[in-house]
Amino acid sequence: MEKLMIDAKKIADKVEVYSSEEVLDSISFENSKLKDIDTKIQSGVSLRIIKDGKLGFAYTKNLKNREELIQNAISSLKGGVETGFDFPFNEDSFELNTYDPAIESFSNGKIVDECKRVSNALSSKTAGQINLMALRKVHKIRIINSRDSNLTTKFSEYFFNAEVLYPGSYSSIGRSIISKKFQRMTDEDLDFILRIYNSSMEEVNIKTGRMKVLFLPEAMFVLIWRLLSATSGKNIYEKKTPLIEKIGERIFDEKLEIYDDPLNDRMPYARRFDDEGTPCKRLTIIEDGILRNFYYNLYYADKMGKVSTGNGYKTAMWGGEAVSIKPSPALEHLYITPGGKSLSELITSIDRGVIIAGVLGAHSGNIPNGDFSIGLSPGIYVKNGKMEGRVKDVMIAGNIYRTMKNIVDIEDTLHPGMMGSFPAVLFDEVSVTTKD
Repeated sequence: MEKLMIDAKKIADKVEVYSSEEVLDSISFENSKLKDIDTKIQSGVSLRIIKDGKLGFAYTKNLKNREELIQNAISSLKGGVETGFDFPFNEDSFELNTYDPAIESFSNGKIVDECKRVSNALSSKTAGQINLMALRKVHKIRIINSRDSNLTTKFSEYFFNAEVLYPGSYSSIGRSIISKKFQRMTDEDLDFILRIYNSSMEEVNIKTGRMKVLFLPEAMFVLIWRLLSATSGKNIYEKKTPLIEKIGERIFDEKLEIYDDPLNDRMPYARRFDDEGTPCKRLTIIEDGILRNFYYNLYYADKMGKVSTGNGYKTAMWGGEAVSIKPSPALEHLYITPGGKSLSELITSIDRGVIIAGVLGAHSGNIPNGDFSIGLSPGIYVKNGKMEGRVKDVMIAGNIYRTMKNIVDIEDTLHPGMMGSFPAVLFDEVSVTTKD
């Protein structure tokens, strides 16, 4: 990387070199039987240069030919992407606990044993198809730039997901755990899966109307996705959000606090710096329902006359290798502050409503504007505090700026979900539509 930096500085005004090394083992069970064990080793280097106020980018998975990589970055300058930012100088003066060496010595055989244990625990109490997924990952990132930043961090991750599928369906009830080291799935998580699944085996019909809707953590991303889009520095710059003039205004229920905390090293992938080398910090997005901040990477902060919030990440909604992706504004360590009610208490408080455990069509609607229209997969009908069965051909629709103003209560526990760690949240007056 140092030689690449030296060569690139000969032809560019500003230079950043980013490298990524990743080893991943994944294990899957389908219908309680071992389906696959897979190991992937990925590495690569990306190069960003700034020359005459233009930004260039190139990447490679093989650094044998540094000159070719530099020439590719130079060629990309023809795209005419103008920028005025500089890469940051970061002394990286503190440490986070992001890596547990035990993850590398823990064998795949022991993870298979855990899959079998969970499968047996579930299959003994339900007749549904049981699918499991486990992975462990070690990931190392290094960033150097022409401002003399020299940053390195290493992560360990263990992920486990268990789900029970409904007959003749891809719809399921599941729960995940995520940690820096191996962790057994708890009895509480297994009991949750069994209780929700076994209480919703029967299909029931309901009538269209406005009612209470309980988003489980696994489904909260539908609403969060719209908020992330609306508060992104990219969409602020492109004027694709209704929130441009809303900082300091209450846009949601006062019970709601949403924040990004990359410094929380109790969770995997805590970060001292983002993928541009900018120091990370806790950033409050919503406090007491009030919009407090937008988030920026270097590029869009420069466009808006702001300072990067340390939220520049090589990430994309539908995945991809980090080295091949240009940094963009992202909230990678998102949390909703828990409330004071257990999940059971939230369910028993529902006079009439549905529980959303999974969705279809999360991408539908004008996302930056906050609109959503989703199918429930599954949705579970609750009447007088009791789960009566799962609903079929049911959708909910609305806009987050109405829906998230009507919060009844929030669960007291965080769970891993897509886009962050969330509690279940109970909303009122949500439009529920049936096929008939």
